[in-house]
Amino acid sequence: MKKIWIGILLMAVLTGMSACRNTPEESTGKSAQTESAASSGSIDSEEQDSETDEGLETGNQGSDGMKNTDTEGDMMKITAGDHTFTAVLADNSSAEALKELLAEGPLTIDMRDYASMEKVGPIGTSLPTNDEQISTGAGDIILYQGNSLVIYYDTNSWNFTRIGKIEDVTREELLAALGSSDVTVTFSLD
Repeated sequence: MKKIWIGILLMAVLTGMSACRNTPEESTGKSAQTESAASSGSIDSEEQDSETDEGLETGNQGSDGMKNTDTEGDMMKITAGDHTFTAVLADNSSAEALKELLAEGPLTIDMRDYASMEKVGPIGTSLPTNDEQISTGAGDIILYQGNSLVIYYDTNSWNFTRIGKIEDVTREELLAALGSSDVTVTFSLD
């Protein structure tokens, strides 16, 4: 009887070990080569076709998450003092939620300077986030922690949600409009 139990136990252990031996490619259906190509930026034609189809479905989104269209619904006005800028909205649920908020009327935010690279202020509500690793530049508009808007006039890298980008603006032009201290900024649909 003892030999039968040992035999059953041995079969269970061997079966369990064989199940654990499956490599990630066997259990997910992806090969290490596909994973490596995806992480290095090279993709095969089937994956490229899939991404092309997704781009068509999402409004021709560019590699920076910005829409490649110039339709009025994809634009936002940003006014600080007597300076007005136009921004192209990103193609994500965060920018869509901001558009819905702005459809109710302009949003005026008291923004403070932070780290000599950005102006940040609360929007009074929370929007959905789509955080990703982003390197910002002058004119980037970011949703921070779902409840604050940030206008960058310098560079930074962090996990943020891109909301939009002010078109054709330099750091110097933004600083002239936003100043070096607190500023009141109005966001509205174009």
